[in-house]
Amino acid sequence: MMLLGTACLAGVLAGTQAQAAATMTAPATPSVPAMAQGPWGFDLPGRNLSVKPGDNFFDYANGTYVDHLVIPPDRTSWGPFNELAELSRTRVQAILKDVSSRPEANPATIEGKLGTFYASFMDEAAVEALGAKPLAADLAAIRAVHDAASFAALAAKAQETFQSSPFSLMIQPDAKDPTRYALDLDQAGLGMPDRDYYSKPSFAAKKTAYLAYVEQMLGLIGWPDAKQAASDIVALETAIAKVHWARDEMRDPEKSYNPRTVQQLQKDAPGFDWPTWLKAAGLPEAGLAQRVLIAGEPSAIAGEAKILGATNIATLRAWMAFHLADNAAPDLSKPFVDAWFAFNGKTLSGQPQLPVRWKRAVGATSSAMGWAIGRVYVARYFPPESKVEMGHLTDALKTAFHVRLEHNSWMGPATRAAALRKLDNFTIQIGYPTKWRDYGTLEVHKGDVYGNATRAIAFEWQYWLGHLGKPVDRDEWDMTPQTVNAYNMPVFDEIVFPAAILQPPFFNPKADAAINYGAIGGVIGHEMTHSFDDEGRKFDEHGRLRDWWTKADATRFQKLADRLGAQYDAFEVLPGVHVNGKLTMGENIADLGGLTLALDAYHASLQGKPAPVIDGLTGDQRVFLGWAQVWREKVRDDAVRQEIVVDPHSPPVARVNIPMHNIDAWYAAWAVEAGQKLYLKPQDRVKIW
Repeated sequence: MMLLGTACLAGVLAGTQAQAAATMTAPATPSVPAMAQGPWGFDLPGRNLSVKPGDNFFDYANGTYVDHLVIPPDRTSWGPFNELAELSRTRVQAILKDVSSRPEANPATIEGKLGTFYASFMDEAAVEALGAKPLAADLAAIRAVHDAASFAALAAKAQETFQSSPFSLMIQPDAKDPTRYALDLDQAGLGMPDRDYYSKPSFAAKKTAYLAYVEQMLGLIGWPDAKQAASDIVALETAIAKVHWARDEMRDPEKSYNPRTVQQLQKDAPGFDWPTWLKAAGLPEAGLAQRVLIAGEPSAIAGEAKILGATNIATLRAWMAFHLADNAAPDLSKPFVDAWFAFNGKTLSGQPQLPVRWKRAVGATSSAMGWAIGRVYVARYFPPESKVEMGHLTDALKTAFHVRLEHNSWMGPATRAAALRKLDNFTIQIGYPTKWRDYGTLEVHKGDVYGNATRAIAFEWQYWLGHLGKPVDRDEWDMTPQTVNAYNMPVFDEIVFPAAILQPPFFNPKADAAINYGAIGGVIGHEMTHSFDDEGRKFDEHGRLRDWWTKADATRFQKLADRLGAQYDAFEVLPGVHVNGKLTMGENIADLGGLTLALDAYHASLQGKPAPVIDGLTGDQRVFLGWAQVWREKVRDDAVRQEIVVDPHSPPVARVNIPMHNIDAWYAAWAVEAGQKLYLKPQDRVKIW
């Protein structure tokens, strides 16, 4: 479950489905040299000294490293995040190979379940022998759909199977009362990454390829008149895409909070059988008409319902059949995997090759029982001293933020006092949660890859369904410890740092302090700043979606945010491809705030003493290098084009250069002068936090 408003450090990483899938015959991924760190935590040879820091700091700090970087063929990008994700995946493989090789393991224990799930997925011959047979029962259910009610009832099974629904239904804390859980209803129904893929000329070739892919998948399952059915499906999704909200519009938590009873949905969004859908999803019939859902995009939901109501049943059946095959393909035989990857991996993201099967097995097992793996991962790979040291660093960054808020020049006293209360209320979680998921009721059967996956999906939904009506459990995390990321949970006023990100180059106990402040310190500051970005600022010290700002302060904040957004709008990542400053606004504010706070915290750590000079580099210079090293990465062009549309994070070069040229200390540290490409006049530099 992705909890409401979660803001994370990085976007689509190595764990995406396309990168987790595996070909049956692909060779192993070539080894990639471990990223050099140097004796004090920075890769000095990775710099490009022919570039002036004031012209392109990303290239100055990382240019030689990036120039020599070869993206592995089974990846869409490569850099520190990917390298740590690969390390994490290798460690998880070791855990799973260990438990799967124990013949004495009781299949009813969690060790037995992990081992059976992984070993079954690794039994390639058994999967190949089954072909499309695992889909038979689900396809029969689709063929039995004959009216709006039966369509809605089967669509609800998307919560527990590989079936698909035109709407998303999730259970998460209520944004306006985070002590209780709410049902969130959102737009869905598309097979391509975003609505833009259906309408923008720049994605016309992708849409043509999608049509061919839909027809191919329908052919693999023996669907009648696959060519016409594919055309009807793409036409249906094109109509749905037209009513979808834009991603930057969906970022506004106030605009996306629209309570609706089921009775109101029937009135405001006719054309879809809402009561049948919700009952089939497992909600009790008693009181259903007055059950409240939080509609994220009311006009899109109503528009979709109208479209569905006007669509013939044959097209709806074909739509469900295609999406069943598309969703299940990575768990099926080679023809399905190859077709799936040719579109989702190669065409959409430019990824040349599928990873080997063990990587896919690790991904599937992690999706099913990630918290059980995480518990072992922490015991094996997370040193207790890392948790202690991170605690010291988070305290230092929190203190730096407190000072920043106290001296903020544009914020009035009332808003400042409320902001300080919110900061003081922060909960900071490090490494791993205090409680672990119990998988006791999950059934895992030897040799049943498809069944194991569907039972895991059903287990997850039933787990969250059981939360309705109960107090919110603040001890539950949104990311497993083996995830290379970090996040801010606005409804909990909480930031979380999983164990796997607390490694070089982000966190290195042996590194120079300035490098650590620039790297993990910047990450900590980034997550803290999310509580005060354009989304996070709308939640109060108790995690409630509530306007606690004076009108004047909110106006001043927005003017500053818009100025920052304009800098990103102007950033051209590929010819004709610009960053969307509105979509990336929260992450951009967090990057600028995070680096600013990291520098402040480093200065405070010196306690008035001069910073040491190492290899001719001052302390401030090393802080900036530490931040830049974290974001060095090479990304395939097709992946860049996709991320610009769907990812709220800016590209790596922008994450380095734009925050820096808004910070006065960066100019002093690197003697940046007017005329250099990154130079901004003092009055044009944006200072929010």
